[in-house]
Amino acid sequence: MLIFLAGGTGFVGGHVRQALLAKGHTIRLLVHRRSGGSEPGVEEVEGDATIASSVAAAAKGCEATINLIGIIREFPGKGVTFQKLHIEATHNVIAAARDNGIRRHLQMSALGTRAGSSAKYFQTKFAAEEAVRNSGLDYTIFRPSVVFGPKDDFINMLAKMLRTFPAVPVIGDGEYQMQPISADDVARCFADSLDKPVTVRQTYELCGPDRMTYNELLDTIGRVLGMKKVLKINNPVTLMKLIVPFMEKVPAFPLTSDQLTMLLQGSCCDGSWRETFGFTPVPFEEGIRRYLTT
Repeated sequence: MLIFLAGGTGFVGGHVRQALLAKGHTIRLLVHRRSGGSEPGVEEVEGDATIASSVAAAAKGCEATINLIGIIREFPGKGVTFQKLHIEATHNVIAAARDNGIRRHLQMSALGTRAGSSAKYFQTKFAAEEAVRNSGLDYTIFRPSVVFGPKDDFINMLAKMLRTFPAVPVIGDGEYQMQPISADDVARCFADSLDKPVTVRQTYELCGPDRMTYNELLDTIGRVLGMKKVLKINNPVTLMKLIVPFMEKVPAFPLTSDQLTMLLQGSCCDGSWRETFGFTPVPFEEGIRRYLTT
């Protein structure tokens, strides 16, 4: 199957590409500029997901579309906004599928996405989901929890902090929970769903086997790094809610109001996705040992 892939050059995208190629598919990869390299089975095509005509042209002749486009932080001055990258890009990929007679569509969302969320990230992800659900396409939506892997931002950032500083900041009591999932396991679900008619018009929340608090997450990373104990400095939630809205305007500041809301909300699911996809996800500690210790 020839598959049009938007957002396939990022962290999760690299894993999805490999999972699709391993299943024998070929990929039409949307890029802003061709890399000049050649990945067997991958055809790079220049385009911009926020420009409908370029997406429609890039998807011509494909049999399925996959949209992985997403940002965790806005930079309005550079035109990088949730509205453009989550909502408008999704509308353009959907339109490209319909214009080219493509029925099958896979969409990356995020665990915690829901109507009425106070986080703009979740609001726009939900709007994108609604566009997909109302598209008339044979869609499947995936909502992964925190995704970990060799090139992830979150776990590698925490590991760097643990290696660099004698203690790490923790917002509130650190007891909010999450269930990180391996990028390989997320990618496997995307690739496998193309062979599973039962996944059509379904939404799956993806999470790993280990439900842990943020404190336990830090302790696990520290243990993998060979640390006897992770020292934590707790910062009151009320104080952070006052500070972050001002500091988030500084690009170097590592936290936004949206990210604070999402962190405190937690990111867990019931694991029912395994009934459909039939495999056990990689445990968190086992997974991060593969790349944090090399």
